[in-house]
Amino acid sequence: MSIPACPMCEMTDVLDHPDHWECVTCGHEWPHEAQADEAAGPRVVKDAFGTLLTDGDAVTLIKDLKLKGSSQVIKGGTKAKSIRLVDGDHEISCKIDGSAIGLKACFVKKA
Repeated sequence: MSIPACPMCEMTDVLDHPDHWECVTCGHEWPHEAQADEAAGPRVVKDAFGTLLTDGDAVTLIKDLKLKGSSQVIKGGTKAKSIRLVDGDHEISCKIDGSAIGLKACFVKKA
């Protein structure tokens, strides 16, 4: 069985206890069975305020984000149009100022 991402903060630092999972980052705990139930349904991605996101939506950053491997910063309030939802630790693939960027859903709100 693979170790799941936390359903609350979606980080992958998870401890495997005999009957439940525990997130090291936020402390959320959930039973092993809950992960099996979630895998059966369609993937649901929500923004920082709990609004459901779909392909083609426009989103706005809620805080300044540093670009990994660069000294550039993307300012809060920057809008990204026509997002794509992808699998992986960064749920959103989009273009900002002509550059392809991967974003976590917890740092955006639906525009």
